[in-house]
This record gives sequence, structure tokens and C-alpha cells, in this order.
Amino acid sequence: MQPELLLFDIGNTCIKVGLADSRGVMTSYNLRTDPAQTSDSLGLTLLELLFLLAGRMPLFEALLTAFGTAGTGGFGFRNDSFAGFSPYIQWVVTIFMILFGVNFNAYFLLLMRKFRRAAASEEVRGYFVVIVVAVGIITANIYSMYNSFGEALRQAAFQVGSIITTTGFSSCDFDLWPTLSKEILVMLMFIGACAGSTGGGIKVSRFLILGKTLAKELKTALHPQVVAPARMDGKLLNHETIRTTNVFVAAYIFIFAASFFLISLNGFDMVTNFTAVAATLNNIGPGLEMAGPMQNFGCFADPAKLVLIFDMLAGRLEIFPMLVLFMPDTWRRF
Repeated sequence: MQPELLLFDIGNTCIKVGLADSRGVMTSYNLRTDPAQTSDSLGLTLLELLFLLAGRMPLFEALLTAFGTAGTGGFGFRNDSFAGFSPYIQWVVTIFMILFGVNFNAYFLLLMRKFRRAAASEEVRGYFVVIVVAVGIITANIYSMYNSFGEALRQAAFQVGSIITTTGFSSCDFDLWPTLSKEILVMLMFIGACAGSTGGGIKVSRFLILGKTLAKELKTALHPQVVAPARMDGKLLNHETIRTTNVFVAAYIFIFAASFFLISLNGFDMVTNFTAVAATLNNIGPGLEMAGPMQNFGCFADPAKLVLIFDMLAGRLEIFPMLVLFMPDTWRRF
């Protein structure tokens, strides 16, 4: 039985909303408690703080960086974000952004010395595969823009880590990168981090479930009499898990399309509008063009800002709690 999040209590009506990214997705572990997850997060935060201080970052800035990385959300506290920091600091932040995007159940399994179970997590493996592939392609694509391979690798790794974990930091103006690199970053905005992490986005686990469901349907179409159950981490994906994943993605697409249309009334270019919605609904931070890493959202009119505010809240709360607020039954007294 998965824990429920008590969202609000109105009169005699008690509304409970299940944790949207854990229902069915994290049941393969079923051994975590909130205090354990908090201790893992605190331990990683303190470890990052020590590494930042070792790189001679001021204590206040180190605290801001560690907390911003741990929550995988927040703009840099300098106008150039992390572009002005040393390569050492950028590598430290890159590594910890990626670590905070991992499902915390994996850390618990590592602490319990269950290394095989931790390594068997399809979501965690998929998460790191996506990162490695994205960093490799972007590094090759931007190599000619930098003085060395090492610098290109560092910039690519930092931006990939920042975008896929929805942290929102930047070490350069990636809006100046070639189109291929920017397209990869936009795709990473939607993929997001792992379920059970502090990251946002659709989540790697949902993409795995969708992919496995698609493969199952294709097999059934070719061989109607063959039973081809979808599995994740060696366990069957039940109908409820698949259904809630499909409903989430459908709601996500609906909100994204509606938001994209509404802010298009501002008259800005398509890239600005599209990435502005992607950056807010996925809790990324920077987008491209007029919403790029060296720009801000001040150019949008107030109605458009309200739409983007809703997107930020909906994305952070996994969509369903925000949609529940607009249902008449939510506010009806019994």
C-alpha cells in the first residue's frame, strides 16, 4: 500500500491525492520511509557542501548551491549563474545535480549493501544511459566552439545534468549552441529525472512504462493469442500502473498544448513560447531565445505569466493535485 499525501481539508471533505510519481512506479522497492530518504538527501547535501568549500567557494554561496542542487530547482544567484566559477566547482555541481536526480531507493539499497538490486533498477540505468548519450553527442557537436575537448565535455555535462534533473543552473549561454545540441536539451526537459528523486519532468520511469506498453501492444497486434506481459525491474506492470501513467501523460499533453496556445497570444516566436512552457511545466528554469539562460521571463505579459505560474505549480505537484482544485466536487460540502 503506497502512502498518500493529504492535500487539503475543506469543511467535512477530506481530499487525499496519491503521490503521482510513486504509484506503481516505486512499488518494486516498497522499503523506503520518509526519514530514510531525508537522511540520504541531507548526507548528499552536506557532502556537496564540503566539496564546494574545498574549492574555496564562500560559505553563503556554497550553502545556496548545495540547497539549490539538492532541491534540483532554482536559478543561479549570480547574473551569469555558474559561468564565472572555476572548472572544479562546475564539475562538483554537475556530479551532484546528476546524483540528486537518481531514485533515492537506489541509495537506500546501496546503504543496505544490496548492490545487485540497486544496479538492476531499469530506471536508474536508463537515466544514466540518457545522460551519457546526450553528453557524448553534445560534446561532439560543440567541440569546435571551445578551446579543448575537456572544456566542451564540461560544458555539455553541466548543461545536460542541469536540464535533465530540472535544476536550472547554467555554465554558459547554451542558446548559442548548434541546433542539434539545443534540440537534445529540449528533449531532456521532458524526460526529467527518476521517480523518487527531487527532480521534475515527466520522469524516466514513465517513459519506460510507455515504451514497454507500446512493445506489448505491438506484440499483441502481431500475435493476438500470445500473452506478452509488460515487466519493469522483473515485476509485472499491472493495469492500474499503466492506466495512471497514460492518464498522466494525456493530462500533461493537454496542459502543455493549452499553455502553448495561451502564451502565443503575446506574439513571440515559436521557440520562445514552446521552451517557456517546457521550462515551467517541467520546472527547468531557463528555456531558449527570449526565455534563454541569459534572459528572463520579464518580457511576458501578466496573463501569460499567470499561465506559466500555473504550469510551474502543476509540474511541481505532478499535475493531478492542481487539476483536482478545478473540480466542483472538491469544494462541495458534505
